[in-house]
Amino acid sequence: MGWRAKRRSRRGDDEPAPNRRGRLTEEARDRLAQLREDAQVADVPDGADRWSTWGDADQGPEPRPEWLVTELSAVDRELGILKTGKEADVFLLERGLPGTDRSCLLAAKRYRSNDHRMFHRDAGYLEGRRMKRSREMRAIENRTSFGRNLIAEQWAVAEFSALARLWQLGAPVPYPVQRAGTELLLEFVGVDGAAAPRLAQLRPEPDELLDLWRQLVDALGVLASAGMAHGDLSAFNLMVHDGRLVVIDLPQVVDVVANPRGAEFLERDVRNVAGWFASRGLPPDVGDPRELTDLLLDHAGLR
Repeated sequence: MGWRAKRRSRRGDDEPAPNRRGRLTEEARDRLAQLREDAQVADVPDGADRWSTWGDADQGPEPRPEWLVTELSAVDRELGILKTGKEADVFLLERGLPGTDRSCLLAAKRYRSNDHRMFHRDAGYLEGRRMKRSREMRAIENRTSFGRNLIAEQWAVAEFSALARLWQLGAPVPYPVQRAGTELLLEFVGVDGAAAPRLAQLRPEPDELLDLWRQLVDALGVLASAGMAHGDLSAFNLMVHDGRLVVIDLPQVVDVVANPRGAEFLERDVRNVAGWFASRGLPPDVGDPRELTDLLLDHAGLR
């Protein structure tokens, strides 16, 4: 009979068969998530919303910034909402150590619940991302409730992983503090709780415009050399803080090598931002989208 037979146990005729073996049902997963959430808010000091989730999360790369509070005894306090979006909302969070003056401001990006999520553009971006379990792939392809939850977490994982890698390569991105489920905590880009402006909000003078363009070319070069394209780049996904360009919103980051449409996404990114710079007066010979696209394709090894 072998060892396999020894592991089997007989079930009585009136005993219901389990629905799944070795996996939590969606209902059980929800209950477990609620228990964890309840534990986070139990006995929290006055004025705080929860204990720090640092110990239970995927943590950002080392060396970590000196301003970051990593003590497990820290608490999180929500200060308001920064941005609403179709897939996620971004909140301002203060993480501080009670009884001390140690604290830091973070941007908490939270993908919305399954009932409200609108991943209407995910099919093309998810090409090249493959999951090991065929059951999970089927759920994603059929857009079941479980599948949409998996998609949300995939987007969060993709953004966190891309930010971690790009930050280590020196790209101008926010430091990725941690990921827990579909919540990302990121370095807050701004001053005193006021977020830095998006590039789209600015009307830079010619010298500043040229400097921002050169920063953008350098940033896109880092992404391309790492085999990445932003996937949804525009003047709304770029911030300017103290004259420094910062690339944000990377859940749809594209692997330009594994994704058969990678070059197409890269070219579209360039066309979008080059169009904005041209509309603000950047000379055509400086901001030529075809020239920049060719340069980035070379960096990515696609030419």
